[in-house]
Amino acid sequence: MSDLPDVSGLTIGILGGTGDQGKGLARRFALAGHQVIIGSRAADRAQEAADELGGADKGLRGLDNAACATESDIVIIAVPWGGHRATLESLKSELAGKIVVDCVNPMGFDKKGAYALPVEEGSAAQQAEAILTESRVVAAFHHVSAVLLLDPQVDTIDLDVLVLGDDREATDTVQALAGQISGVRGVFGGRLRNAHQVEAFTANLISINRRYKAHAGIRITDV
Repeated sequence: MSDLPDVSGLTIGILGGTGDQGKGLARRFALAGHQVIIGSRAADRAQEAADELGGADKGLRGLDNAACATESDIVIIAVPWGGHRATLESLKSELAGKIVVDCVNPMGFDKKGAYALPVEEGSAAQQAEAILTESRVVAAFHHVSAVLLLDPQVDTIDLDVLVLGDDREATDTVQALAGQISGVRGVFGGRLRNAHQVEAFTANLISINRRYKAHAGIRITDV
């Protein structure tokens, strides 16, 4: 996969960066040398999360969601599913023209465990595509363990990240971005219309992790 683009100078914004998944991704991209902006509805909460991870000394800062979207080259959506639509609708103009990476998993939980929620558009990523008509939407980073991302004792994460989208330049860029995390490889996983089973598979991984007390991910063979 040496033909992937150089993404080393890109500033990465993470909307929902105050949650564990967002903070974990922010930490790993900062470790890889990127400038990272954590976004939240409240700028002070975003800055607090950035400071927890080392702040400006580590290339991290916090802004409100709109400023985060505006000042970033690539924006990762890591908000809770319940706030997904409203967040994207409020930032449509700020995200125009940008690669937007959706890693949201629409999940429900009951006594039997996790299960995938139905989405009118087909998937969270397709909902993002329907709202952000002037952005280049890519689905990725669904199966990365927040625990491993945040663990300072874990130097390398043994994982393939499935990257889905309809814009080859955008998916190549996100594959390269995934590879910035030590041990991780970005693998093209198909068109955006196939994001639903990738999002839904998170429920299976949660079940695996509960049974085996693990932080399981996936690897694709023969590629």
